[in-house]
Amino acid sequence: MKRVFGDTFYWIALLNPRDNWHQAALNYAHNYPKVPIITTDGVIDEILAYAAYKGSLMRQKGLAMCLQMRREQTIEVIAYTPEIRELGLSLYGQRLDKGYSLTDCISMIVMK
Repeated sequence: MKRVFGDTFYWIALLNPRDNWHQAALNYAHNYPKVPIITTDGVIDEILAYAAYKGSLMRQKGLAMCLQMRREQTIEVIAYTPEIRELGLSLYGQRLDKGYSLTDCISMIVMK
């Protein structure tokens, strides 16, 4: 079965009803509930960092979402290993002309 990568953009769109992409993310989640999603520890870090600045309720919702992601059978959270981090740092160094974060670079490595 096809797997997709769930990036920070997707999860924040699901989390925040005021996000411009909230409805599209909900539609995808509703229409494809069995499609396995892969994400990373770094994406979870970014979700929680986003929620940290949005008030107590959003912090609660963000934490609940991230804990649920780790329990959900159709979601695989890839943990950062020293090897994955090193590959991400290498890609980051090769793409200094881009606006990629380290999490973006590690996500690209995981997607490959």
